[in-house]
Amino acid sequence: MALKVGLDFGTSNSGVAVYDGRQVHVLPIERNSLLPEVVKTILYITRDERHFIGKEAIELYYKENINRQRRFVQKWAGEIDYHGSDGMYYVRDVFVHVDELLPGRLMQYLKTALRKSSGPGGYAGTQVFERYYRTVDLVQAYLIELKRRAEAILGKPIRGVTIGRPVKFAESSEADSQAEATLMQAARGAGIQEVDFELEPVAAALFYERSLDKPQNALIFDFGGGTLDIAILRLGDPSRRVVYASGGIGIAGSDFDQAIIQQRLLSHFGLEQIGHSPELLELVQAVPDWAALPELSTPMIRNTLEQAILKGIAPVRLKTLQALIFNNLAFSFYNAVEAGKIALSSQGATVIALQEQGIDLWELYTRSQFEQDIREQQIQIEQVLLDIVSASGLELDEIDVVVKTGGSSGIPVFTAMLQRIFGVGRVIESNTFSSVVAGLAIRAYETS
Repeated sequence: MALKVGLDFGTSNSGVAVYDGRQVHVLPIERNSLLPEVVKTILYITRDERHFIGKEAIELYYKENINRQRRFVQKWAGEIDYHGSDGMYYVRDVFVHVDELLPGRLMQYLKTALRKSSGPGGYAGTQVFERYYRTVDLVQAYLIELKRRAEAILGKPIRGVTIGRPVKFAESSEADSQAEATLMQAARGAGIQEVDFELEPVAAALFYERSLDKPQNALIFDFGGGTLDIAILRLGDPSRRVVYASGGIGIAGSDFDQAIIQQRLLSHFGLEQIGHSPELLELVQAVPDWAALPELSTPMIRNTLEQAILKGIAPVRLKTLQALIFNNLAFSFYNAVEAGKIALSSQGATVIALQEQGIDLWELYTRSQFEQDIREQQIQIEQVLLDIVSASGLELDEIDVVVKTGGSSGIPVFTAMLQRIFGVGRVIESNTFSSVVAGLAIRAYETS
């Protein structure tokens, strides 16, 4: 018998769960992991078009790519038509340099790519060896592997899913609808016949509701890697469940990682020492960009960096930048930054460090510095929160409980914000990584 399951396609992590009417079962998708119910939203594509996800993708990436040899060859990429002002017309061939020894590409922040693909000038996709992968192709490839793992555990085919989605993929309704349609297309392309959606904070509320013995007004504060989503609901009686208001903002964990890099770490790559060189400045400022940095390993950029180093322009710093780009250390660098951010949730200071071939980066970073670096985002988040409360028609003291969930919900400055606004006793924590997928499984059961 085919099943309908809940599927949480997250910015940082994903998961699958099933509900049997009595109990939620979050599937151990990631074997041999400390958190087997959580799989990283990471896709590795090999030269022969094999796809790997999660821990397996990361391990294969490190095995095949770190400190490997490179060999660039010139390859014809197409033609460009030129129309001159004097009426002349001609066609010019375009060539690019490609690394013919590149074994595979690691893709992360797939959900962010989905959000950024909506609207003009958005992220359309990327060339991976001989194939151009659109955003929908990348998401579909990930979902195929996730579905395959889930079906192996269940021993049954999956015919339908309820997929979680943020309250807002994008600010405009047109872009928001386009992002949802792309996710729908990807899921159906992965072989899932029946696809519907539920707002992620509403899903978290459904999971929390199972613990109630009387009705409550609950505010769900779902703070993950890509978005903050908030919903205010009346819970405790499924027949009289009410969503008073919902909303969100596209600020979350990955934005904080970028803020740390921009505010504290670009000096390690020569930001203050490269003068006014537009080429070098552009390279340094690309370091926080998860999509741009892997694309920089070209002969032209290597030549730019080597020429600057020979001229004595910040040679130590630019050699560090060169190692980051050409030794495939971007993923290790982003991991180190994220680990530092996570550490500050439980301690007052940490060290962001990366010691690899050509890089010896060490930065003492304190919680107060972190809170200073994300101060602008804090202000925006608090205003969005208060606006949603206002839209609900409830007074602050009419909200009985504030439920935190998601990987970024443990950041102390936001816990303190919630406690200041609603009171210490009303702020509680739900399952950080599984409450949304568990609620999606409940919704899938209700709609199957």
